[in-house]
Amino acid sequence: MDALGTPLLPRLLLEATLSRTGMFDGAWWPRSRHVQAELPDLVTALTAHLGSVLRVGLDSVAWDGVPRAVTVNGRLIRISWFPGCDWTISLTRGFQDHFLLLVIPPATDADTASAAMAGASRRGNHKTSAQLLAPTYAADGLVSLQD
Repeated sequence: MDALGTPLLPRLLLEATLSRTGMFDGAWWPRSRHVQAELPDLVTALTAHLGSVLRVGLDSVAWDGVPRAVTVNGRLIRISWFPGCDWTISLTRGFQDHFLLLVIPPATDADTASAAMAGASRRGNHKTSAQLLAPTYAADGLVSLQD
């Protein structure tokens, strides 16, 4: 939400056919590492396109202060977290019904983010998060994802 409490449209790109034949079903580029500020707008947008989201699984290393749940539009969304999930977020709609999104680190430059989002939302994509985010690696081999 912005300073006035107005929801921001998430920077989100989904695979157009939702065929779920690739590694990722799309990509999300949050504006910050604050999951409680970012997640409600994402869940709201995805609910409009995919139906109700019941649970979220995310990479705890990528976020600041991960809670056990967030409330979105009056509904409690449970959060599972795992260290080192390679910048991904899993959204569960029901039993055996999961969507996996690549999470673009917030400080990623626009060109790299755009290329990674396009790759993750391409039908039948099979690149890993590391491959899609490869341009974010510094020349010395260190990853600059902690901004």
